[in-house]
Amino acid sequence: MAYKPRSVPEELKVLRILNNRMDFTSEQQKYYLYKEKGFEGEVRFDLLEEQLQSDCLILNDLNLEVNNTSFQLDTSIIFQDTFYFFEVKNYEGDYCYREERFETNFGKIIKNPLDQIKRSNSLLLQLFQVLGFSQTIDACVVFVNPEFFLYQAPIDKPIFYPPQLKQLMRKLDNEPSKLTNRHKRIADKLISLHQVKSPYSHTKIPTYDYERLRKGFTCSKCNSFLCSITSGKLVCADCGQVEIVESAVLRSVGEIKLLFPDKRITTNCVYEWCGVVESKKVINRILIKRFSRIGHGKFSYYVDK
Repeated sequence: MAYKPRSVPEELKVLRILNNRMDFTSEQQKYYLYKEKGFEGEVRFDLLEEQLQSDCLILNDLNLEVNNTSFQLDTSIIFQDTFYFFEVKNYEGDYCYREERFETNFGKIIKNPLDQIKRSNSLLLQLFQVLGFSQTIDACVVFVNPEFFLYQAPIDKPIFYPPQLKQLMRKLDNEPSKLTNRHKRIADKLISLHQVKSPYSHTKIPTYDYERLRKGFTCSKCNSFLCSITSGKLVCADCGQVEIVESAVLRSVGEIKLLFPDKRITTNCVYEWCGVVESKKVINRILIKRFSRIGHGKFSYYVDK
C-alpha cells in the first residue's frame, strides 16, 4: 500500500459535479475529459507499483514548492539509495518524436514530458538541498495506455512504453534496498510540504453559480438524476444502484461545501440541493446527527463537529 495514497484532485471533483449539473462548452468538456483521462492513467500505474515487494515508500501525487516555484510529482518511490519519480502519461493513439519534440500524428506539437521531468528534477534537487537531504534522483516518463504508439521513439531517453511496464516493475523490485528512519523522515517531510490545493488547479474551471446549477440527487455510481426514495434508500432507475438516504444526503452536503465553501449549510439549502427528499425533517435529523448546529430556528446552520 502506498505510504501516501492517491486521492481524486479537488479540481477533478469540482469538474465532475459541474459536468453533471450544468452544460459544458465543447472546450470545457474537452478539458474535463482530459483531466479524467490523466487521473485514470495515474491510477493504472498505481495498480502496477502497489505490487512491488521491495523495501520502498510510495508517494503518490505530490504538489511541492521551492524558491516560490511549484512543481508536481505524479508518482515517487523512495529506495535505499535512489529517489525515483515518474511522469505518468495516458496518451492514446499515434504520436511522433521529431527534433526533440512530441507531435500528434497530425503534426500538432504537444507539451514535452521530457522537459517536464527535467524541470521537476532540477526543482526537486533544489528542495533536497534546502532540506539537507542526500539522495540520488532518477526520473522517468511512463506511458501507460496500451493504445499508445510513438513513431521514431528515442532509445536514449528515460521513457518506458506500455509493453515495458512489467519490465520496469521487475527492475524496481530488484533494486537493493533497506530503508531506515532517515528515509521515513524524507517521506514524512515531503508529505508535510504537499499542497492539497494544487497551484495549477482552478485555472480552467467554468464559472458557475448556485442558482443556475441543476438540483437533485445523483446516483453515486452512474451520476444519473433518475433517482427515487424507497424505504429510506435512494434507488437509481438507470443502473439499479441502491444507497442509504443518509449517505446520499451527506454526499450532497459534500458537493455544496466543495463548490461553495463560503455558503452556510442549512436545512433549506440541503433540501433544495437534494431535490427528492420527502421531508425537511429527514434532512434536519441527518444534519443534527452528523454536524454541530449554530444558532436556532430559521437562522440556524451547521458546521463540522
